[in-house]
Amino acid sequence: MIGKARTVAGVLALVWMCVIFAFSAQEKEESSAVSEAFSYRMVNSTGILFHLHLDEEELRQIAAAIEGGVRKAAHMTEFGILSVLVYVWLGKWALATGRKITIAALVATVYAASDEFHQLWVPGRAGTIGDVMIDGIGAVLGACIFVGVRKCIIFLWNRHRSKDIKS
Repeated sequence: MIGKARTVAGVLALVWMCVIFAFSAQEKEESSAVSEAFSYRMVNSTGILFHLHLDEEELRQIAAAIEGGVRKAAHMTEFGILSVLVYVWLGKWALATGRKITIAALVATVYAASDEFHQLWVPGRAGTIGDVMIDGIGAVLGACIFVGVRKCIIFLWNRHRSKDIKS
């Protein structure tokens, strides 16, 4: 069962690469419209949740101010997810955790570089080393967070099981 899950993770990593490619193939206007709309909805929802009573102009100003950060966070998340999928797929081989994290982050970062290269031919988009670095940080964080959460869950599970055995 675990072997199948790892194979599925490898297939999902390839599918996720296609999703990233599709986002990167969007022209600047389309890509900006998506992130602007998401930022606006995020500010609007936060305003409603915390009863901030923001008018339309305030909503738009705040959304415009956070859009760059939202866009970078989305990039980090995309490549963090890719890194996690590659990490799980690498579980098919007997590798140390640190080595799997390194390989997964490296694969995701190399893909990020190829993605930025691809953007050089998309109207209005630009491939930058800075974006590769942001994507690489997302890849490392994604794999490290995944490993940390996994270790915590295993620790808590084993602790729970040992209490059941002693009872």
